[in-house]
Amino acid sequence: MRTKLLAAAVAVAALGGASLEALAQAKPDVLVKQRQAAMTLQGKYLGPIGAMMKGAAPYNADVVALNATFLENLARMPWDGFVASTQGEKSKTKPDAFKDTAKFKAASDALESATAKLGAAARARDEAGVRASFGAVAKACGSCHDDFREK
Repeated sequence: MRTKLLAAAVAVAALGGASLEALAQAKPDVLVKQRQAAMTLQGKYLGPIGAMMKGAAPYNADVVALNATFLENLARMPWDGFVASTQGEKSKTKPDAFKDTAKFKAASDALESATAKLGAAARARDEAGVRASFGAVAKACGSCHDDFREK
């Protein structure tokens, strides 16, 4: 029995290593498409919450909780696609994203932190907390776009 468990553990570890190796060898155009897809989905799930915050749609705690949770997860996804090999690919990323990596990292961290707070407030069904934390998410998105995205 222990031999089977050990063999299974080795197989899982080998597959995990293989998938990390495959990611490391991802083609630049694929990395750009992946990060763009994550950003597109962020907009999809942010939009309805924004409409509710502006009063353009009635507040729905269930939709906010679902969308905020998706945002929290999506906010962690695009960053591994911003590697030097993608600089020559067609995208709206400014060269500063690759030059000022500390500032870019700080911007990504700000978005992750803001979406985590939004997600926590939304899942707690705390409308006031959602309203308070939504502005930080919008600010993090806008700030990063201002600094690192072509118009």
